[in-house]
Amino acid sequence: MTEPDRPLSLGTPAARTLATTTKTAPQTQESSPRWLLRALPWVELSAGSYRVNRRLTPTPERPDPRPLNRRGEVAIELASGHSGEPTLPGTFPDYDPSPREYELSVSQAVVRIHTRVADLYSDPMDQTREQLRLTVEAVREAQERELVGNPAFGLLHSAGPAQRLTPRSGPPAPADLDALLTRRRKTRYLLANPLAIAAFGRQCSAAGVYPDSVEVDGSRMTAWRGVPILPCDKIPVSRSGTSSILALRTGEDDQGVVGLHPAGIPDEYRPGLSVRVMGIDERGITTYLVSAYYSVAVLVPDALGVLDDVEVYG
Repeated sequence: MTEPDRPLSLGTPAARTLATTTKTAPQTQESSPRWLLRALPWVELSAGSYRVNRRLTPTPERPDPRPLNRRGEVAIELASGHSGEPTLPGTFPDYDPSPREYELSVSQAVVRIHTRVADLYSDPMDQTREQLRLTVEAVREAQERELVGNPAFGLLHSAGPAQRLTPRSGPPAPADLDALLTRRRKTRYLLANPLAIAAFGRQCSAAGVYPDSVEVDGSRMTAWRGVPILPCDKIPVSRSGTSSILALRTGEDDQGVVGLHPAGIPDEYRPGLSVRVMGIDERGITTYLVSAYYSVAVLVPDALGVLDDVEVYG
């Protein structure tokens, strides 16, 4: 080695052989805030189904000659503003003979961890814990995706025809959200893809109006008329650049939208989610079954509204 090439100090590669590396827990791009799961009031079910009983609403297939109220239900006849001793009408609130029942759906994954890995390579981070944490994140993401888009019970498919609107001119404008809000009392949340929220912001700027800002669980959220607009990337954007905005009234007390999950399942890891050890096979691999049980119910039709076909790139 010639004089100019002689090292004057310990090199970085050699130094690293004695150094300790600071490490992070495994990161995942799949994880999102999952605002829908956080916003829904959850009802615990002692069995695997939830029946929504309603007053009778006649249909063409099941007509009824009695008068209807303004919501289309069989009216409760009564007398008002009378005097003297008139004969009062006899009446009774009739029930829908075919109430809807919501069965719990499930998202599951099987996690396999070799005992050698779990025993020898769990310092400073427990390999089993991290494997399960990442899997639970994926299962929760799938749960929210199903609550939004499942054809059988997802919110995008659960709004009735009278609660579905389209924007006046393409992008979601303030007047469109006003029309959505006026379809129900006590709208608690609006739910939209982040691209749709950005499109709404551009329309507000073009109209010279400014959305509200409210705090939800410690985070500042864009709001309209005091109703927070929660971002949800599970609401799809079509190839043509359109999406939907949901409006929800929530809670059983307000006859709104509620989430459903079982109560007290075995090996419960989080509410409605279990991690069950399935055993160790002859190869020394421990298997865990991760299961999340859930559904979502709309108690009365006007609890949920949808603004369809909003342009997100306009």
